[in-house]
Amino acid sequence: LCFLFQLILATWEGGYNLQCQNLHSAGEADIRVAKVLWWYYFSKVIEFMDTIFFVLRKKSSQITFLHVYHHATMFNIWWCVLNWIPCGQSFFGPTLNSFIHVLMYSYYGLSVIPSMRKYLWWKKYLTQAQLIQFLLTIVHTLSAAVKPCGFPFGCLMFQSSYMATLVILFINFYIKTYQKAPSRTAVKETPATTEIKNGFHKDYFAAANGLQNNKKAQ
Repeated sequence: LCFLFQLILATWEGGYNLQCQNLHSAGEADIRVAKVLWWYYFSKVIEFMDTIFFVLRKKSSQITFLHVYHHATMFNIWWCVLNWIPCGQSFFGPTLNSFIHVLMYSYYGLSVIPSMRKYLWWKKYLTQAQLIQFLLTIVHTLSAAVKPCGFPFGCLMFQSSYMATLVILFINFYIKTYQKAPSRTAVKETPATTEIKNGFHKDYFAAANGLQNNKKAQ
């Protein structure tokens, strides 16, 4: 929530152009955005460590390709962002992502309260919101390529391509998790979990493989 407010305030006060913003025209606002994005990167380091803890604890069911790909790439990509493009057009993705994380933390925070679980029917809409986030980021990134303002073109193309891979992976996750009806045994054996890992239940990252593994075990 802090990232979201700080990015909105910094870009608003700096007069950021939503269509395309370069790296050096907003003065103090650019510095403020860069500082917020440094803390954003630091949060990705913590999320990356979560994968290492899964390995050490031998929680292999939670280490899906989506989980490893997303956390490993974000860790490295944001290191590059902070070294070469720490402000300007780079603000948009983290702003959207911070908003999505507010929704996710709210959902999983409420799920800890037993009396609230019957009202939490909107889990799949979090994944839909993530997909919308990726698509909006692609549109925003390509808008700067169509009408350039000095932001590095190669970085725009890389980000668009990377976001496209996330769209594909999350659509695959969504179809496997929400579009295919689970077997009766799987429904009965699936417990209500309250364990949270970086804003996700532990079954979130295992969901892509979980249904298939249950079927094989039967």
